[in-house]
Amino acid sequence: MLHGPRVDLRAQVEEDVPVLHAELYEDVEMRSRSDGAAWRPRPLGASPLAPREPDDKVAGFSVVVRETGGLAGSALLWGIDQHNRLAHVGISLRPTMRGHGYGREVVEVLSDYAFRVLGLHRLQLETLADNDAMIAVALHCGFELEGRSRESSWVDGGFRDDVVFGLLAPAWQAREGERTT
Repeated sequence: MLHGPRVDLRAQVEEDVPVLHAELYEDVEMRSRSDGAAWRPRPLGASPLAPREPDDKVAGFSVVVRETGGLAGSALLWGIDQHNRLAHVGISLRPTMRGHGYGREVVEVLSDYAFRVLGLHRLQLETLADNDAMIAVALHCGFELEGRSRESSWVDGGFRDDVVFGLLAPAWQAREGERTT
């Protein structure tokens, strides 16, 4: 289990699936904005939010609020590439858990895990250009805006721009050093 000041990232379990599927997958508008694949109806038993077998390419977690033990959402490192020492960051919080600073904390915990435990050199975060909340989280956590992919995501019947952020291990280490001094 990974620990932040207020949230823990733990292994995904079957008991999480009904809540995550109902609130994060069945919300077609939100899911369409956060997933590169087209939304399709799926039964609970085939939920993409179900626990997966351990995999060298994906590290998936359930996000839990430590004080209450309540399920806040899911988080993952995906596209893990040990040769090039990079991965992509993804988080999805339940609607009632948004706006409380948990997203920032989850990204910080994932970054610590990626750099300190996995020994990665680069994290990348992509989001829609109008996702102000995720952009604020990325910037707060030290990610740098690296570019814009024009009209690269099909969302709600139209193309939208994506923005790409990157965080390198030396920049993360410098930030960690500032926090501990």
